[in-house]
Parts: sequence; C-alpha cells; structure tokens
Amino acid sequence: MFAFGRSHFTWNGTLRELEGSYAADCTARRRSSMAASPSAVSGLEVLISTLQVEIKTNRHIGLKAEAAGAVLPTLNLLRDNSKHARRASACLWVIQVLSSTGSTAKLIGERHGLDIIYCLLPHYTTRHLLTLKAALHAFAALLHTKANVCLAVSKGYIAGLLRLYEDWHSKDGQHSATAICHALLRCLHEATHRTAGRKAVMSQGGLRILYQVTQTCLSSEGLESLLEPTVQLMRKCLPKTRVPLTSDQSAYTFPLPGRPHSVPETELASGGSSEESDDDEEADDGREEDNKDDDDDLETDVSKLRQRPDPDRPKELLSQYGRFCPEFSCDFQEDLMSEQEERSTASSSSSDKDAVFLTSVFPHTARTNGRRNSSTCELSPSLSRSHSETGMSTTAAALFESHSSSSVLSSSPGARTAARQATKEAPRYQRRDGRDHMDKRAEQSQRRTMMDLLLERRRACTPNHEPKLYCSAAAKVRSIPGFTILAFPDFWGHMPPPGCEPMASRKPDIQRQKVLQDVQRFLDAEDVIDRVVFDLEDDTLQGPADSLWFFSKFECGNLRKAVQVRRFEYDLVLNADANCSQHSQWFYFEVSNMAADVSYRFNIINCEKSNSQFNYGMQPVLYSVREALEGRPHWIRSGTEVCYFRNHFYPKRGRMKASFYTLTFTITFKHSEDVCYLAYHYPYTYSALKAHLNVLQKSVDPAQVFFQQQVLCCSLSGNPCPVVTITACPASRGMKDMQQLRDRPCVMLTARVHPGESNASWVMKGTLEFLCSCDLVAQSLREAFVFKLVPMLNPDGVINGMNRCDLNSEDLNRQWCKPDHVLNPTIYHTKGFLYYLNSIGRTPLVFCDYHGHSRKKNVFLYGCSVKETLWQSGSDVDTVGLKEDPGYRTIPKTLDCIAPAFSFNSCNYLVEKSRSSTARVVVWREMGVLRSYTMESTYNGCNQGIYKGFQIGTRDLQEMGVKFCQSLLSLTRDTKFVYSRSLIKHVDFDHNVLGHRSHNCFEDDEPPLIEDIEYSTDCTSLEGADLDSDVNSNMASADDEGEGDEGHTATKDCRPIAAVGGEGLHIPSNPVGGGSCLAASTPAATS
Repeated sequence: MFAFGRSHFTWNGTLRELEGSYAADCTARRRSSMAASPSAVSGLEVLISTLQVEIKTNRHIGLKAEAAGAVLPTLNLLRDNSKHARRASACLWVIQVLSSTGSTAKLIGERHGLDIIYCLLPHYTTRHLLTLKAALHAFAALLHTKANVCLAVSKGYIAGLLRLYEDWHSKDGQHSATAICHALLRCLHEATHRTAGRKAVMSQGGLRILYQVTQTCLSSEGLESLLEPTVQLMRKCLPKTRVPLTSDQSAYTFPLPGRPHSVPETELASGGSSEESDDDEEADDGREEDNKDDDDDLETDVSKLRQRPDPDRPKELLSQYGRFCPEFSCDFQEDLMSEQEERSTASSSSSDKDAVFLTSVFPHTARTNGRRNSSTCELSPSLSRSHSETGMSTTAAALFESHSSSSVLSSSPGARTAARQATKEAPRYQRRDGRDHMDKRAEQSQRRTMMDLLLERRRACTPNHEPKLYCSAAAKVRSIPGFTILAFPDFWGHMPPPGCEPMASRKPDIQRQKVLQDVQRFLDAEDVIDRVVFDLEDDTLQGPADSLWFFSKFECGNLRKAVQVRRFEYDLVLNADANCSQHSQWFYFEVSNMAADVSYRFNIINCEKSNSQFNYGMQPVLYSVREALEGRPHWIRSGTEVCYFRNHFYPKRGRMKASFYTLTFTITFKHSEDVCYLAYHYPYTYSALKAHLNVLQKSVDPAQVFFQQQVLCCSLSGNPCPVVTITACPASRGMKDMQQLRDRPCVMLTARVHPGESNASWVMKGTLEFLCSCDLVAQSLREAFVFKLVPMLNPDGVINGMNRCDLNSEDLNRQWCKPDHVLNPTIYHTKGFLYYLNSIGRTPLVFCDYHGHSRKKNVFLYGCSVKETLWQSGSDVDTVGLKEDPGYRTIPKTLDCIAPAFSFNSCNYLVEKSRSSTARVVVWREMGVLRSYTMESTYNGCNQGIYKGFQIGTRDLQEMGVKFCQSLLSLTRDTKFVYSRSLIKHVDFDHNVLGHRSHNCFEDDEPPLIEDIEYSTDCTSLEGADLDSDVNSNMASADDEGEGDEGHTATKDCRPIAAVGGEGLHIPSNPVGGGSCLAASTPAATS
C-alpha cells in the first residue's frame, strides 16, 4: 500500500492503515536503533498541502476526516513521533487543519490531544522553533471549542501559557522568536473567547503580566507587532462591569394614554442571570456564519413597488386639513391690515409678558440643610412627574452674582465670577441678607432689571435671535421634569466662528493609550476616587469643591450621572430615551468649577452605536459663557485625543453580552471658573424654533411674502407642532393672479423626527430664512411654489434631550405606514395633510425629510426608484419594459453642481424592506410623490470638494438648506428660470463651485481603523499560520538535520512546562486506544 523513498513518499491506502503499518515500522526501528530517513514524513507534508486547499472550499473537512477514520490515527502518529521534530510538525499541521471543524476539535480534546500537544511546549529555546510554532497553532485550533477551553482551564494550561509567554518575551532579547509570542497570544485569545478562559487569565494575574509586557513592548522598536494583540487580549479580559445606575430605564418616564404606567416589558425581559451569557456562540458544528447581504433587504416584490396601497383612513376625515392651506382662503388686502394691527398689539403687550418669562430664566431658590427648595416657576403644571426643580441654577442665571450665600443663582462659583465681570457693579438693591424675603413681584422686577442690564452692557448680536422672545417661548414649553432653567447658549444665541474648523487629526495609537489607562485603573484600584459628583435623580447631591460641577436639567440637556474616577478624569452616563432603556448617544450638559490649562478627560461610557465619526476627525462642540460675554458667542469644535471604542460596561439589568461603547475626549479649558457647555452636536431647541418663527413672522414684508404659522397638532405632552406656509402674495386680487397662486405646485419639507439630529434643524433654519429673504432667487421660488414646512416632527423628544424616539419609546420615522392618532399625533396629522393635498389634486412636487447621519461624511439624498432597486437586488424581473420617470435624479444632480457639501455619489435610490415605513418610502408609495427624499447631513464634515478636511458648522448646514431651495429652480415649469442670467448671478457659487462634482467614490462606510473598535472577535494580527510556507520550510531542511538529533528533541531542549499545582504532566501512551490506557509519567520541568 505504501513505499518509502529517499526523495519521495507514495501512499495508496488510508490513514488508518498508514497508522498501523507506520507504528509497527517505528517499533522495529527502535529495536534496531536505526535512524529513519529525513524524507520519511514528506508524504504527510504533501497531504497537508492537499488538506489546506480543501479547507478553503470545505469547512466540513474535519467531519470527512472523522468519517474516513483519519483523525485518531493522526493523533497516534503525533504521540509516537513527539520526539521527532519534523514528523511531529507534520502531524500538528494536519491536526490544525482538521480542528477547523468544531466537532473534530472536541473529539481530539476528548482523546487527550491537548495533553499531547501541551507536552511539546518548552520554555525559551532557540531550536525547533518551527515545530513549536506548529504545536501552538494546533493548540489554538483546539481551543476553538468551549469544551476544550474548560479542559485546558481545569488542567492549568491557561496559567502555563501565561508563564510561557512571560518567559519567552523576557528572554528573547534579539526578537528572533516573535512568531512564538504571536502563537502564544493566539492560544490565549482563543481561550478568552469563553468565560472560563477569561476567569483563568484573571485569577492567575494574567492582566498584570500582559500589562507589564505591553510596557516593555512600548519601549522596544522590534516588538510593535505584539502590542495590538496584547492590548486586545487585555480588553477582553477586563471584568464586565455594570453601568453605575440604579436602573437601565430612563430617568424620565411619561404616562401614555391608554397604557398602564409601568416599567416596559423590554427591560423586564432582559433581566435574569447573566452568568455565562457573554460566551460566543458555539462553533462546534463547524457551521459558517451567515453573512447577510445588504441586497437581501431590497424590496423585490414589483406589486409593492408599483401599486399604491389604500389610504389608512376614510376620505371624510381629510377635510379637517383644509385649514392648513390658508393661501386659498386668504383675503390678502384685509389680512394685511389685520396683521399690521396684530403686530402693534403684540409689541405693546410684550412688556407685560416679561415678568412671566423672566421668572423662568432667573428662578429664585434657596438651599437649606443641604436640600434645594423648589423653584418659583412651574412651566408644566399638567405634568405630574416633577413640576418644581432644583435650585442649582441655570447658566443663564449663572451670569449674575448671587444675592447671598442662601440664594444660589448659579451652579458654580465660576458662574458667579462671570456674572461679576458681566455686570461690573450690581445695583445696591440686588444684594440683600438671606433672612430678608422680598415679595414675588419685587423679586421678578429685580431679575428683569438684571437681565436688562446684561443685555444692555453685553448685548447679544445673533442674527434672527432675540433673547427675550426665546425666554417667552421657553416659558410655555412642557417637559417631563418641568424645566425651569435655561441653558445660556440657547438664551444668548450662537454665531458661527470665523472660518472653517479642520477635522481633528488622530494619533495612530490613541485608542491603545486610553485602553492602557483603563487597564491601569483596574490594576491600581486604590488610586481610583470613584465619587459621584452629579446625579440627575438626586437633587440633594452637592458637587464637591475639588471636582468639576455638572448640570443637565434644561431643555435638550442629557447627562444622567457623572463619576469622578481620578482627579482630572470623569465617567459620564447618558440618559436613555424616555420610557425606555435604549438610545443613549446625544449629550448636552453644563460643566463648571474648572481650572484653566488643565487637561480633563471625559469618558461617556454608555454609547450604543458600534462606530462613530468621532473616530474619523469629528469633535464635540463647546460653548464658553465667558467667551460669549466677551463678544464670541460661538459653539466651537473642541477636544483632543478623541476616540470611540467598545468598553467593558454592560446594562444594569441586561445580559453581559450587550455592548456599550466609550466616547473619550480631553478638554483643556481656557478660563478658570468659567461656565461651559459640551454637546454631541450644535444644539437647537424647540424654544429656539418657536422664537425663530416669531422673528421671521415679524421680519417679512406681508405685502410681498405670505408667511403663516399654524398648529398642526399637539404632541403627547401638549407641545404645539407648528406647520408653516410660505409663498408669494399675488400681485393683485385679479382672477389671473389668484389663479396663478392656486396653480402653484406644493413643496413639503419636514425635519427633526429624530431628536438627536440637531443638524437637521440647522438645515431647516437655513431654508426658512432663505425663503423669507429678499433674495431674487427666493422671490422666484415663492412665486413658483407654495412651501409647506413642518420644522420639528418630534418636539417632545427634542425638549427632553432624547436621541431617537418619542415619548412612546418608538422611532417616529418607522410609524408612517399606520401611525396611531393618539400615540403618534405629529406623524398621523402630517400624513393626513399629505393625503388631503393628494385628494384635492395638489400632491407635492417634492417631499424632503431632513435628517442627520452619524456614520458618513458629506450631505446626500436617499430617494426611491423601482428600476434601480430591481437592478441592485438582482431580481429576475425584466426591467426593460418598466417605464419610470428619471426626474427623481434632477435635484441631486443640481445640488451636485451648486452645493459644495453635497455628494452625488453618496446618494442612492433603493427601496429597502427595513425602510418601508419611513417617510420617504411611504410618501413615494402611497402619495405617488416621485421626488420623495431623505436628506442626510453629516455630523462630522466633508471628504471632498472645497470643504474637504473640514468639520461642518452651522453656517454650512444653513447653506445646505439654502442650496436645496435653489435646486428647486430646476423643476419650475418655466425653464428660463434655470438659465436666466439675472437669477444665476444671485445663486451663490462661492469658491468657483459651479463646476463642482462629487468625488468618484462609492464607499458607504469609512475605511477600517488601524485600531480595532471591537475586541470580541479574533484579533486580525493573529491569523493562523501560513501552512504552505511552514511546510516548505520543513521540507527544505530535510537534508540539513539528522534523524539522530531529532530523537533527543524533547529531552534536550523541549522541556515540558509543569502543570499548575506541582503535579507532573501525564501523557497517555495510547490516547486513542480502546478502554484501557497506560499513562507514562513525564518529569515536569520547573518554571
């Protein structure tokens, strides 16, 4: 069946036959003390090459080997040739290949394969490194199964691997055995995929060993390749820690109509034991992972793509939406006179309202026995949760000096310092003894005087923003906790900083540095302060004098807890969306009591998205009260050492397998005792929208611009959802002019369905201001279209600092198919209004929903196309006969010419099943709007065009709102508008962007980072051995080594490491035999 030759080996039988014959031959050789030919094992090496090719196409090669009876004979061959390096290497490679199947690896482990291979692992040596490398990779392959990991832990092999790694690393001064260290790390990585392996590493001090080795690698140029896998290993082994919360449920709960007020089932279902719950899925059956293709999500049902479903409500209910078309019933001359009268009345009565809204900005509070009394202003009396709030006062009020030690009008001494600088000398009557109680009217009058003094001396000069109007709007807002405090940036206003802000450069090893600091925090626990300095749910908590002070209980604010972990480092926990325990990403909070020129590290530890633009140059935004008072009221990009990665925290009641991510950044404040604000993106509040609409209402010429805001409906908590109509007033009341008004097509724009996407509101702000301007292009657009705008579809979510959902804990952009009139009122009535327009023959020519995108750069559109969806999905449907108007590409192509931040190549027009209930798809499918879009704006910046390398700012976002409007010129019936020189010269083509085109790149996601955000998967730098290379090296050395030398390999250089516990390692002499095994004791080498 087989024959040996000097230079070749032929074998026509099975491995089982080979094993029996080869064992007998080896026995005869031992008796005669004859050396085998160096090429005797070349047949196995040929077999390995064949197996390696086979495994690339067949993941079940191990099962085939089991069926052929080849597994156990191979293991016996390894045992019989454990003292012969080249033969052992060949057997080890076969075992490595066969162990790619989980059941085969488990079988080898049960038959003492781990024991046999572990015996071959020596302390540091310079001989037979190829055999040692093969043994380690085979050992790692066996550790792919949970059963083998548990077996290795019980026998102390994990501790032995740690000691081996430490020994090899410390003695390999020439870095000649780096491949062995890599192989040892791979074994540890495989073991730590399981809970038992991680616990074994931790119990044996493995984290400290790995940390010390890492410090050595950092100082040595030849060991960089070991850094990343070692750091990843430490990240996996860090003990899982629950987030420091009393409950995963949001601190804000709201009783929903028709539902019992209780903890949602989602949280209860996630509870229970978390032991062993973080183990990876078993791979013992060798099944391949299901890699779901994105194309599987595409809609391929032509009937769903082509047919229009029936309306979700009776036609009789649509007549109520006729009032939202006031341009049809308006008597323009009479209404013009009445509007002027209303304006004069409103201006005369505005002073009477000052006392109302001033109380909300400057609440008088007192602190008694460490507890803060309730504020004097309750803005939400109908909400039962918390009508009166803390006296840790607003940073708007933080500008002013406190009346006394018992009257705290600021959240920090820094705010009072800023107040002194703002007011220079406060009037004498502003100071009073704490025992003197002024009546409410005198107090309000005093506060009004303070605000007037501030506005007079440090007048805010933000365009289209009036602080008093903002206060008036904020006083009427209904929030869950009953906000009585305004954040200073929202009150004072924001102006874009001069120039563009470049993306932050990222150090290639910044994530590693942060992870090592976290590991050091765990190892040196005695140095950790671990002190809670802010808790949204504990009004009695006082910020320590030697720490930063935090606050977030204001509109759009989100910070639930702050924990000081080291002197200048803080862990921050965000609040989940109301009525649920998820969607923590948006943040906006105040920080004070800082020292200048000191680096503070902030770690937001419960982010949920698996990646973020913070890894690609994006920075948080910062607003300084002191800078604003000095004439620089800017939100600026700030923060260094910014990175975003998976951490070791998990939900309070959830499974340990649930993942959280850390956003970490360092801030160095310019001023001591300043009051600053930090946010995910440029905040834009509901009150800012209401105030802005009032400013625009007063700014337009009613003889030229028809501007009317109405209440579409009220939100769940009672906040009005405005709808705005903008068009041009007819030139006269003549029949021709009035008919031209009625014939104008409709354009409908919406925004802010997701509260955390504040960039959408800034785009909408640009759209609103442009349409109300005197610009000739805006005038032409008003004459050509009637604009219907719903600037904020989710006011409750925005007000309460939520990220994704409404108060009903649902994503409103997934409710468009069948919105509930009680639980989703804004979506229900917006859709009803669209139905109404469709029913009267005024279906919008364009519908666009403004959004923000957290994973991509630039600005781009998503549209809907039947043909492109079928093409992309690979559908068998013949699209040649399908007729489709290509006009859905007109606006994107126009924007590509005129908008420098727009990327045409990032647009797509596919209809996905998972997006079937979004506004874009529903309006396209049910109302038949060809140009139905979602416009996505980046949080970060652009990687193309003139803005390449810069982060996007509010100026750029507002510009995008302008450009979208200008792109509508391409749709006007009279195409001369598009080519008219008198109009084109008024379209802003700054920086010669007329010829601007998007970059020729179709990438949807960012390129992978050098550093892995995740750590649960296999480390990419520790892939399996290159078997072809190793086999070739083994065969090339056939004539260079004598068989006699190999015979003494195990006893001379390959001393097996002792098993933990001091007992010798016992290797069964017949591990694959029947019922009885004779164990031969091998002397254990000392460490």
